[in-house]
Amino acid sequence: MARTRSSSSKLRYLNPAYYLKRPRRLALLFIVFVCCSFFFWDRQTLVREHEVEISKLNDELSKLQHLVEELKSGRVVPDEKFNKAAKEKEVLDDPLDSQRREKVKDAMRHAWGSYVKYAWGHDELQPQSKNGVNSFGGLGATLIDSLDTLYIMGLDEEFQKARGWVASSLDFNKNYDASVFETTIRVVGGLLSAYDLSGDKLFLEKARDIADRLLPAWNTPTGIPYNIINLAHGNPHNPGWAGGDSILADSGTEQVEFIALSQRTGDPKYQQKVENVILELNKTFPDDGLLPIYINPRTGSKSYSTITFGAMGDSFYEYLLKVWVQGNKTESVRHYRKMWETSMNGLLSLVRKTTPSSFTYLCEKMGSSFSDKMDELACFAPGMLALGASGYGPTESQKFMSLAEELAWTCYNFYQSTPTKLAGENYFFHEGQVRLMANTYDLVLIFKV
Repeated sequence: MARTRSSSSKLRYLNPAYYLKRPRRLALLFIVFVCCSFFFWDRQTLVREHEVEISKLNDELSKLQHLVEELKSGRVVPDEKFNKAAKEKEVLDDPLDSQRREKVKDAMRHAWGSYVKYAWGHDELQPQSKNGVNSFGGLGATLIDSLDTLYIMGLDEEFQKARGWVASSLDFNKNYDASVFETTIRVVGGLLSAYDLSGDKLFLEKARDIADRLLPAWNTPTGIPYNIINLAHGNPHNPGWAGGDSILADSGTEQVEFIALSQRTGDPKYQQKVENVILELNKTFPDDGLLPIYINPRTGSKSYSTITFGAMGDSFYEYLLKVWVQGNKTESVRHYRKMWETSMNGLLSLVRKTTPSSFTYLCEKMGSSFSDKMDELACFAPGMLALGASGYGPTESQKFMSLAEELAWTCYNFYQSTPTKLAGENYFFHEGQVRLMANTYDLVLIFKV
């Protein structure tokens, strides 16, 4: 009897008469019904809107893919709006700009033609001896580095020839001690650029192959990588002349490429390896944001060594900014921007001016001592400052843009002041003159300071 009474007690909630006798419960039931209806209606609406947006994006993607094929084949594009815009652009296009573009393409054709003729498949062409050399282990560094340029310039025949070499001859299973840094920026970066432009998965597969061979370099107690690794055997180490330490720029200039590789393959391991480096360095990041060029990969401690925006330091600071841009300047990459701004405040402490001509340059520092030396490699700084200025407020933005212009003027004179218009590697600033060091040559520059 108890079980029957319990069952009928539950069934009464399904009887409308039960609620008619209890208006408060009827009102509550009505409110619950309305809320549920709104919830499900809103979800359905969002799903429908999402499907509509996806459909629109797919249509746009199809149009763009069709447009690319039309442009590459040289056929007439059937889109009237596009044709109209193209005609308007032709009218507005400065003839001088067109001439300059053709001159640039001619220069590329000349350089590429010589590489094909004298050094095909080799890493570099020696222009005087006209010999090919494998200074990067025979990975076709020049060829891979040129893929995106060939594609962008519309040099399709040349691009396809290079693609054929990548498909048939590019082999990473080499008993060669490769620079992790150089291989990343030239080979991984070059292959990913070619993939992004062409959509050809051959390039993505090759990028993944070489990246997998580089990954053991990050297997250290701190995650800070060794800078050299054998591509066939996976044995990582650091150069003897670095005293066992890792180099700052070599350890902090793989983030853009490896993050991009994770995004395109869906495999997070590449991004995790390179981002752990930044997290480790951020644990003891100095107040001025300036790091010495040597870091112990086992302990993470910084060795007593030079602080510079030139060789072995330069691109660490560059990549802090670029990863922030690559990450769409979102909160997830905010720490990159914060570290970069801290380093830029430190950069200001290295700014010096010559007298009386006021050439602005970046000096170097070791401990508490400063050296009036600037590498030509530090001439990336004007572009970096200009790129990063937009992330500041108006006052700070103008300050860093002005500094960028001043440094760019100095760098321009590095080149303009020599008879060949080729800059030296290092510049030493002294009262009344600048001394240039280019390999074994020590020259007094022409321009006055």
